[in-house]
Amino acid sequence: MIYELRIYHILPGRWEAINDRFKNHTLSIFNRLGMKVVDFWESMEDKPKLYYVMEYESMEARDRQWETFRDDPEWIEARTKSEEDGKIVEKVDVIFMKRAEYFRK
Repeated sequence: MIYELRIYHILPGRWEAINDRFKNHTLSIFNRLGMKVVDFWESMEDKPKLYYVMEYESMEARDRQWETFRDDPEWIEARTKSEEDGKIVEKVDVIFMKRAEYFRK
């Protein structure tokens, strides 16, 4: 398994928009497309950030899932509508990880 940590740096005044988009659209699209979200967090810092971890069988599976997601008509519509008042995300940091061999859940 590989894991992807995604960190969304949210533009000022757009916190509600990003939460609405994930809550009402993105998570259900991920689920429909078989994309597994391991967990989600919100920053407790002054500058709002959203963190989540995805799990994949391989890097190839990850690339296929994200390509399918980016081309999904429901996602394109949700993104377009949510950005009618301007962009939401300043940037996204992506970090790929694997579980340490000595850690067992």
